[in-house]
Amino acid sequence: MRKSIVIFIVGALLGSTAGFALGIFLYPYIFLADIVAADRVEDKPARKIVATGDFIHANPSDPIHYGKGKVTVYQDLLHLESDFEVGPGPKFHVYLVPERNVVPSTNVARTMYVDLGRLKAFKGSQNFPVPAGVDLARYPSVVIWCEQFGVLISPAALKFQ
Repeated sequence: MRKSIVIFIVGALLGSTAGFALGIFLYPYIFLADIVAADRVEDKPARKIVATGDFIHANPSDPIHYGKGKVTVYQDLLHLESDFEVGPGPKFHVYLVPERNVVPSTNVARTMYVDLGRLKAFKGSQNFPVPAGVDLARYPSVVIWCEQFGVLISPAALKFQ
């Protein structure tokens, strides 16, 4: 009888842990994948475009971590265009990175990046204010970075105007 109770408790703990871990990984795919953001750029004709870029699939052999779409950087705003899309995951952030060619082996966390904030959705147009005093010319890349696991999702090399 005592052995059965111990087996039950150990099984319950292992099952709860496995269920919790599975829930963390599946939550973004089930509940957040269909949300599409639709931010607009206010006063677009009056804004000066500083740079543009295209997000790429950083590691084609990795089907989970991908990105695509365009990004436009204005003097005080970074705008992910309506064609922007990344594979879902936890805690994705938009970073300005002082490296020209960001690849999966680039240690983005050790660069002097600027965190513009967390993604609002995995698809669609989104705005991120650029903090005052940031010299955009020093940041030739925009990346989508998973803070939870320290993984590059998608980089975009910027072409300055």
